[in-house]
Amino acid sequence: MNEKILVVDDEKEIADLVDLYLSNENFTVIKCYSAGDAMEHISRGEVDLAILDVMLPDMSGFQLCRKIREHYCYPVIMLTAKGEEIDKITGLTLGADDYITKPFLPLELVARVKAQLRRYKKYNSGTAKEEEILVHSGLVLNIRTHECTLNEKQLDLTPTEFSILYILCRQKGEVVSAEELFHEIWGDEYYSKSNNTITVHIRHLREKMGDSFENPKYIKTVWGCGYKIEK
Repeated sequence: MNEKILVVDDEKEIADLVDLYLSNENFTVIKCYSAGDAMEHISRGEVDLAILDVMLPDMSGFQLCRKIREHYCYPVIMLTAKGEEIDKITGLTLGADDYITKPFLPLELVARVKAQLRRYKKYNSGTAKEEEILVHSGLVLNIRTHECTLNEKQLDLTPTEFSILYILCRQKGEVVSAEELFHEIWGDEYYSKSNNTITVHIRHLREKMGDSFENPKYIKTVWGCGYKIEK
């Protein structure tokens, strides 16, 4: 069955353009021009990935992302205005997996959609070759069920947060750079040294885990190198 992509943008020209390119890749596209219309499809569980514009007439894309994260863990990509760094950070903090800045190249958006779906399928299908369960100091990650617990308490992680934590646990004792994390998760070439996507996800992970930035028990920052979880 073709994956269903929800596109929410009140600019009809942009929604139609995204629809054209995604449909050419055999995706089923659900176009909505308001958050209210989108919520009907979201509540019926019809979506495999959502693309949300930040500026919507009835509700911000941030609020819509938050509502999605209350019940679903499929990938969310935010469309942000050019140069609005705060929009990117806010979206990632609220549970978005990626963002793309307007104006954008349609083929880049398609590449990011495919990368997000590949990663999501890998970490939710139970067919991944890595160990299915990792345990570390009260932390338990189950790649088959996409469940994470810390000291027997369930952690509600986004797909990207889960992926980052899984990679760090799988390679515990080793320093993993932000660039390595980015490429393993998204599998594309759009990383740059100024990209703070991983930094924001790490910060949000620490908040959910109750981990201290100054004296972390789990995710440690190795300045100038990356991140690691001690053995």
